[in-house]
Amino acid sequence: MQQLSRLFPIAENTEPPQPVPADSAIVTDPSAPTVMPTQSGSFLSQGVSIIGSIKFLNRVFIDCSLKGTVDSSGTLTIGEHAHIHGDIRTKSVNVRGIVEGNIFATERCELEENCTLRGDIEASCLVVSENATFLGNAKVKTGK
Repeated sequence: MQQLSRLFPIAENTEPPQPVPADSAIVTDPSAPTVMPTQSGSFLSQGVSIIGSIKFLNRVFIDCSLKGTVDSSGTLTIGEHAHIHGDIRTKSVNVRGIVEGNIFATERCELEENCTLRGDIEASCLVVSENATFLGNAKVKTGK
């Protein structure tokens, strides 16, 4: 027990940790610009390289290199360190990194500041922030 307390010091008179709501983000450093995934989602971090397709149902945060397609009925967040080379089909996508491929979003596509998209967009709602780079065509469909 003594060796364990040296590795993991136990502070006295500390309050118990508070539960984190399922949809809130977990951030270890408030000044860090990268948003961490929620408890109900998955996270593919910087330094990971994937060749192939990714399929998911709910939420995924991709901050890695991907050569392949993304297919989902959920929400995708593409981190600022991500470089995706392939088409994306999802309900909603938020782009912060680089995408070289087409995006098909049944609901919403958001291109955030300093992201780059080289490809076409087809979505019901499109938001393009100032300083986002978009080289392609956009088709914004109404729900009617």
